Amino acid sequence: MVNLKICRYLCLDEADRMIDMGFEEDVRTIFSYFKGQRQTLLFSATMPKKIQNFARSALVKPVTVNVGRAGAASADVIQEVEYVKQEAKIVHLLETLSKTAPPVLIFAEKKQDVDAIHEYLLLKSVEAVAIHGGKDQEERSRAVEAFRKGEKDVLVATDVASKGLDFENIQHVINYDMPEDIENYVHRIGRTGRSGKKGIATTFINKSCDESVLLDMKHLLMEAKQKVPPFLAALQSENEKYLDLGDERGVLIVVVLVIELQTVRSWKPCKINKHLILVEGTI
Repeated sequence: MVNLKICRYLCLDEADRMIDMGFEEDVRTIFSYFKGQRQTLLFSATMPKKIQNFARSALVKPVTVNVGRAGAASADVIQEVEYVKQEAKIVHLLETLSKTAPPVLIFAEKKQDVDAIHEYLLLKSVEAVAIHGGKDQEERSRAVEAFRKGEKDVLVATDVASKGLDFENIQHVINYDMPEDIENYVHRIGRTGRSGKKGIATTFINKSCDESVLLDMKHLLMEAKQKVPPFLAALQSENEKYLDLGDERGVLIVVVLVIELQTVRSWKPCKINKHLILVEGTI
């Protein structure tokens, strides 16, 4: 039994992950065992709305301290994005693995995909291990330890390894699947390029990916001054589409604004860029 009555400091690492995985009520229950005044510190590489709302409701006058920009990708990670058809991904994975020396982390969204990738790599004589939520703790610990010691070159995992697990000298992170939100993408690629060292993150995308997440990725790449591939650069948000209407819409707005209301008695029809509007006299 742990007595928290005299505890004055509470530190939660990967706070966003804990809340996202459904442990919010458990965290609040732990808070309730603190009887005296305490200082609570929440650490997270990203600051999504969910963790902001939690901090506001669970803490007293919380103060936010940003080191760099929350949610930004590390400048030490070279981000490469490749368009790969779904049926070609498993074969292309082998080519991508050859880009760097081990150790390499491969992320997939589904447990069955992790198992399929793991089996394929073993068939191709790649020293690999796999972890996901479907494996028991002993299996996961054994796989992580073998990878950490360098006995295995590749670790295939779901997002269970994107936070909380720290490995030294990861050379390459491969996103076999694009995650469902940009925060997870940042966490995944943050496994490489640590402690001032350079790393590579390669992400496979195709038409099955959520367009809103791809737009977030495009802006993340631009912010980090990374190469944006043409198929990603071509994606536009609604605001960008509006701005790209360009001169045609701009002319119409200007013409409408400069017409004074007292002149409406003499308006005449006039065509501008195929649009029929009413103006006074001629333009």
